[in-house]
Amino acid sequence: MSTTKPALDQPDSWPDIYAGWRATEVGAKTDRLETQLILELVGDVSGCSVLDVGCGDGAFALDLASRGAVVTGIDASAAMIDAAKDRAKRAKADVTFRIGTAEQLPFPSEQFDFVTAITILCFVDDATSVFREIARVLRPGGRLVMGELGKWSTWAAARRVRAWLGSRLWCHARFRTADELRGLAEQVGLDISSVRGAIYYPRCGVAARFMAPYDPALGRLTTFGAAFVALSASKPERQT
Repeated sequence: MSTTKPALDQPDSWPDIYAGWRATEVGAKTDRLETQLILELVGDVSGCSVLDVGCGDGAFALDLASRGAVVTGIDASAAMIDAAKDRAKRAKADVTFRIGTAEQLPFPSEQFDFVTAITILCFVDDATSVFREIARVLRPGGRLVMGELGKWSTWAAARRVRAWLGSRLWCHARFRTADELRGLAEQVGLDISSVRGAIYYPRCGVAARFMAPYDPALGRLTTFGAAFVALSASKPERQT
């Protein structure tokens, strides 16, 4: 999970690019802060069934499993699913991984206690269908925790410049505000619990080193300037 994504036209290289990003100073700090925020919003998942949508190479799914969750991860990339299975095998973790898309989740309705989805909306054509599918597979009382690339940040500005210069990755990406995420969740009947920000430093090792300790406090104050915006929402209990 990170605020960067590998080239869409080179799917076989995605796992290596993710690993390379996490190996950098900025990547390691960024990944740690994002994961820390999402896990804080998720809370206790012991014994809960969790669907990790857009699971990538499985790193976050294994974090959830280590906290006692029964985890299923899906991703549209076969290379990512292979990498996730290899990661789980090495860790001797009991996590199910399968290929699938966020717009058409291959699961029955009301199957999961939690759904997590990290940086997937930026690359889908119909965000509403993603939220609709997530709401469908959540049990009444179940919760969604989603993290997306923030619209008003130095990271987003740099990505727009790269798009103008011809980047095939970022020319189609869409970054989200906190209000957009709230609106999408409310549109499918989810109740908003919390919206938080993370990653307020520019993509620079010195800046990350200096600002990272203050990041969680900033995230509680505002989402403006955050490269990563996280939302927690719940599906209403069924009325009796």
